[in-house]
Amino acid sequence: MIETKGLTLHYGGSQILHGIDFLAKAGEVTCIMGTNGVGKTSFLKALAGTHPRSGGQVLLEGADLPRLRAQDMARRGLSVVPQGRMIFPLLTVEENLETAFAVLPRAERRVSEDIYQLFPVLKQMLRRRGGDLSGGQQQQLAIARAMLMRPKVLLLDEPTEGIQPNIIQQIGHVITHLKNRGGMAIVLVEQYFDFAWGLADRLYVFDRGSVAISGAKADLSAGQVRARFSL
Repeated sequence: MIETKGLTLHYGGSQILHGIDFLAKAGEVTCIMGTNGVGKTSFLKALAGTHPRSGGQVLLEGADLPRLRAQDMARRGLSVVPQGRMIFPLLTVEENLETAFAVLPRAERRVSEDIYQLFPVLKQMLRRRGGDLSGGQQQQLAIARAMLMRPKVLLLDEPTEGIQPNIIQQIGHVITHLKNRGGMAIVLVEQYFDFAWGLADRLYVFDRGSVAISGAKADLSAGQVRARFSL
């Protein structure tokens, strides 16, 4: 579904990503792991168009994507749940959800009942301001907002960060449900090893802006990945 070939990225004069080859398939969860500062979030930004890549290719469904602005990447089918959630604190839950409508045709601008089935707490809090929600509720709102864009590729950046255990479990169930629907590639950046390993079909471990280890989970051992992840 989405692939990169030789992707590079710079911040000023510093090279952050070094020729990343990456593949995430529809109907799978592809996890990117690694310690802080190895380029995981930068890679998602390059995919989503929130930071321009320096070189290499991004291909969506086999077609080369030029360097596009984030809103144009969203219209092509890439939806991101950023680290820190980035909901609008002064807007209501309903208004936060409706910000996703900007990338949709007018006829599709509605919140489907499926969203509320996945996240029932949001239906109960439609009139509450986003800033009044707990961290876990804000994370659910951010994922729901991304889902409203009807993505072909869903990019999740550290969805368990600062979240209570029961909400982490619920988010895991939601990711599994979305995977089982098929038709969508899910890219998950995560440092919580057990959560990532439990969900992953394919894994990439980043180290200093390069891929240190990659492969289908069936071809890797948890010990092998954990050891590399801990370096």
